[in-house]
Amino acid sequence: GVLVTVTSTRGHTPRNAGAKMVITSDDTWDSIGGGNLEATVIDRAREMLSAATGVPQTMEMPLNFHATTRHGRQCCGGEASVMLEPIEAPPVVAVFGIGHVGYELARTLSRLPLVLHLADSRADHAGAQRLEDLRDSAAQVHLHHAPAPEIVLRDLPAGAHVLIMTHDHSEDLILCDTALTRGDLGTVGVIGSNAKWSRFRTQLREGGHADAAIDTIDCPIGLPEITGKSPAVIAISVAADLVLTLQRHHSTTSQEHS
Repeated sequence: GVLVTVTSTRGHTPRNAGAKMVITSDDTWDSIGGGNLEATVIDRAREMLSAATGVPQTMEMPLNFHATTRHGRQCCGGEASVMLEPIEAPPVVAVFGIGHVGYELARTLSRLPLVLHLADSRADHAGAQRLEDLRDSAAQVHLHHAPAPEIVLRDLPAGAHVLIMTHDHSEDLILCDTALTRGDLGTVGVIGSNAKWSRFRTQLREGGHADAAIDTIDCPIGLPEITGKSPAVIAISVAADLVLTLQRHHSTTSQEHS
């Protein structure tokens, strides 16, 4: 969406400085005064959304009888300055399997401004009591006890980043298959050895997935420069790799729309 703020006014205007509204591609919340002013701002905001513009813009709007726009005249007699600020949605990350590594990864990622989904087929691993220390985190944390965790994966928004590390290799494989069937996720990573991934590649290929699609899944995950097998070290490695991915994605998106 786009956050719109009246930054300053001169003369008579529908709303005073500080008035705000939020505009999305198909809805609005609150008002900066209606009429030609608001309709023109809505047009500009939706142009920004369509172009995925990430840079704030300003507008100077004369509100007198001689100023004509596509929406007509507004003859309050004053002038309003308006700032339009794009609101970027936080990245969505889903961790499947909240075992030793998943728990440490959840603790690390919860410190970041994310929408964080944590799913496990074992009720005691996905319970609020076990993950109590994530309650007051920077991330928006959603817990899922899901006997069939692929259902959670199917419901994730497009572009979500998925990390698969369940206690069961069969469960991991089902999640990989579901991710490839969707084909619209941001990144997909699976914890495990090269031997595990070699077996998965064969099974996914036999399941009808093309090699090019299978190649979009990363396994092993994490930064190769960070070695060690303790859960905390693995979690740091995986989180660091994810942060680099998110930063590259943000940089690429900004350059494409600059």
